[in-house]
Amino acid sequence: MLHGVACCVVDMMPIKMVELGALGLVYPEEPLAHQTSWSCCFFSDSPERPLVHFNLTDVSNTATLLLSNDSSTLYVGASNAILLLNVSQSDVISLRHKVTWSPSKVDRGDCAYKVQDPKVDCQNFVHVVQRVNSTHLYVCGSNAYNPQQAFIDVERLSVVQQDEARGRCPFSPFERSSAVMIDQELFAATTTDFKGKNPQISRFLSKDGRPDISLDSSISLLEDPRFVSVSVDPVGQKLYFFFSEIGKEFSFVDQIQIPRVAQVCKDDIGGQRILQKKWTSFAKSALLCQPPEQPPFNILEDMFTLQPPEGADASETLFYGVFTSQWSRRPESAVCTFRLKDIRDVFAGTFKTLEKGTYQLKPPAGRQYLGQCGLSNSSDSELSEAKMNYLTGRNVKPVGPVFVFPEQKYSRVVVMKTTAANSQQYDVLFLLTESGFLHKAVPSDQDLRVVEEIQVFREPQRVKSMILSSSKGLVYVGTSEGVTAVPVAQCPSYRSCRQCILARDPLCGWSPTRRTCTGLDGAGDSVVQSLDSIKGDECQPAERILQHQDVFVQLNEVVTLQCVKPSNLATLRWSFADAAVQSDRLFIQAANGSLCFLASAGTFGIYRCQAEEDGLMEVVASYNVRQASSPRHLSKVNRDPVTPGPEKRSVETEDPAVIPVSDAPEDETFITNDSDAEERVTQAKGDAFSVQEIVPTSRKDSRSMKNPAEEAPTQRSYHSELVVVSLLLAACVLILVLGAVRIWGRRSAGSGSDRLPSADDGTKTNTSMEIHSLSAAEDAGPDQTIIP
Repeated sequence: MLHGVACCVVDMMPIKMVELGALGLVYPEEPLAHQTSWSCCFFSDSPERPLVHFNLTDVSNTATLLLSNDSSTLYVGASNAILLLNVSQSDVISLRHKVTWSPSKVDRGDCAYKVQDPKVDCQNFVHVVQRVNSTHLYVCGSNAYNPQQAFIDVERLSVVQQDEARGRCPFSPFERSSAVMIDQELFAATTTDFKGKNPQISRFLSKDGRPDISLDSSISLLEDPRFVSVSVDPVGQKLYFFFSEIGKEFSFVDQIQIPRVAQVCKDDIGGQRILQKKWTSFAKSALLCQPPEQPPFNILEDMFTLQPPEGADASETLFYGVFTSQWSRRPESAVCTFRLKDIRDVFAGTFKTLEKGTYQLKPPAGRQYLGQCGLSNSSDSELSEAKMNYLTGRNVKPVGPVFVFPEQKYSRVVVMKTTAANSQQYDVLFLLTESGFLHKAVPSDQDLRVVEEIQVFREPQRVKSMILSSSKGLVYVGTSEGVTAVPVAQCPSYRSCRQCILARDPLCGWSPTRRTCTGLDGAGDSVVQSLDSIKGDECQPAERILQHQDVFVQLNEVVTLQCVKPSNLATLRWSFADAAVQSDRLFIQAANGSLCFLASAGTFGIYRCQAEEDGLMEVVASYNVRQASSPRHLSKVNRDPVTPGPEKRSVETEDPAVIPVSDAPEDETFITNDSDAEERVTQAKGDAFSVQEIVPTSRKDSRSMKNPAEEAPTQRSYHSELVVVSLLLAACVLILVLGAVRIWGRRSAGSGSDRLPSADDGTKTNTSMEIHSLSAAEDAGPDQTIIP
């Protein structure tokens, strides 16, 4: 059963089931019984959840991480470089030194003819970074599809030795592998050829004259495995490799992926004649991660080893695994927990025998020595039995329930153990999704509650890894783009006692004295937590009342009031005028919690949004919806402070009345009547210009609760501009009049001398004159032309 993440909305829907008789399993037509829709709580740039990022422009694929013993230095394997990062301060990541380690020109040239993308594939991707001792590191890189190993002096910051490393790390830059250094001996699980078709588990750099050991290649012990993790059992002197591979023990048309755990003994030296320089202790078993009445999650994505509390038996070591399914149509994941005691019991039990010719497995008779250490001096017949009996008869079953996450594909997991205020210990999981979100989850007997979701990167990353620093309270995420430090808790992000309590985060608690949500480390006083059940009295006395947020709207305007869930388990309820709001034709409550309605005289007032979870109520949003002034009031004015009106008001109306204005002689008053009988008064006085909406005299102003006649806000006047415009208009009229008079005068002068000189008078003229009539068009005669 899954409980969702804080600040998220969960949608659930039933699905149908279909039976696959060949396997005797029940498979869903849809992925799982429930689907979850997630809404992020903290984005990568959220100020409430600050992250620390580090990257270099000339370095990529910073995904192989190793912390120093004092957690002050983070060693990072990248492309063509090993970085030494200073992480002594929790809020800063700085570069201490960079060791460049690039392929030679010869290796690059040979690689370019073999791969499709030489620019990407022909680099030296550092797959392995392990601590040899206090002064040296062991590193292994793909080196342009020609693996190389080297030793780095961390004091002199130089490469002191370099040679070929086939079988110690992959050829491909993007193939996963597992490696660990124990007592200066290297144990590696990877492929040993260019195409990645020959898997191998080996021991190198063997001490005390012991030979290097590897798997017997005469039979196929591994089938296209994908190694994800390795863990050490110091008490049993064994190593456990976790991976997924094709299950050859099943006779199916389709290839079935099987999650596995394989064991080898740390001090195995092989047999004398049979299995010389080969593992005599190799055995493997299947990991079962299957929820009830659902198909198994059969692809192992990652496995984290959680050591038991101090003083507890080593057999209580837990392994947290992230699984996906090859039958899923959509992204989905499951988290299963396995115990070291159960793994030991399975490898101490019966084994199946590989039949020659058919390569089928059948249950054998009991062989007590199978799967045990110290077979180097055994007889040839016993070693032959060990060679052919490497698959356990039982599967390793999980401890506790299977936690299923619909619509989420997890790729990495780290786990920390913490002690809560009640002195009980809790496991806190950090799950990295393919889409770049880090989910912080706390398991219980029946469910797994996701208390936080933090965005670490925005774009999908081709390579990624995580490492936990419990002492510093940080999770380091390495990706193709850089390294990000994520604090394991940000308790002040819970802003109230109820949010802090309801988060049920074992790393956070409410401090009654400081009235803040704080971490348990260094709290200095008792904190309040309620991780298992909510009593209802944890947040006493009551917290301060949330202040209203004023919202000014126009009549008939659509109003949307937002309300965000503090937790996806909370239920939102709206109230108006101290009465519950019902979703009807007047109010609509959306799926995201917002309330929508049409602004009217009956919908102005106080709205409160309350969140209820586990019997606790909290006001998470409060609004005072008020009527705004008309658009003519939106000029730049300095308004007097207003006081909130009552939640319940009379809506009686009377005949409108005109508000009297000043009788000063210099005032000029303009009165306009609107079509809806609502009157407005515009008053011009000096540089003052005000607009006031007329309301019934028996009702007070809805915003200030004062009579409009008692308070007229001072506004800017446009009187001076009006005077200037009037003068310009008068000047234009004057010019037009003068022009008309002049034209009329010229016309009059022409009419007084209409008798023109003729030849009979003896007058001489050398000019021809053309005269156009200035009369109306209907009176105009033909043009007259006089020629001397």
